[in-house]
Amino acid sequence: MQSAEFKRHLELTYDIAEKDSDQLMEEFLAYFGSTLDEFVRARHGQLQKAGKKNPEIYRQILREAGTIRFAEKALSERRVRRIIYG
Repeated sequence: MQSAEFKRHLELTYDIAEKDSDQLMEEFLAYFGSTLDEFVRARHGQLQKAGKKNPEIYRQILREAGTIRFAEKALSERRVRRIIYG
């Protein structure tokens, strides 16, 4: 399904305005269009700002990444650290 077709589907199914469907599509594509590395870096920053410490952050990222579809292979805590710190 093309994105314009999907956008129209959202508008009709959920009775939302075109400007709202544009915003929804942007959010949808940003969420599902990010790479695993982008997700890990962004989530690490969010969790740090929330006052969490790295051991807890690593566990949470591992749990959350397992619920999102990425083309890349599964994460290990070591890979999480390497993504964040290089």
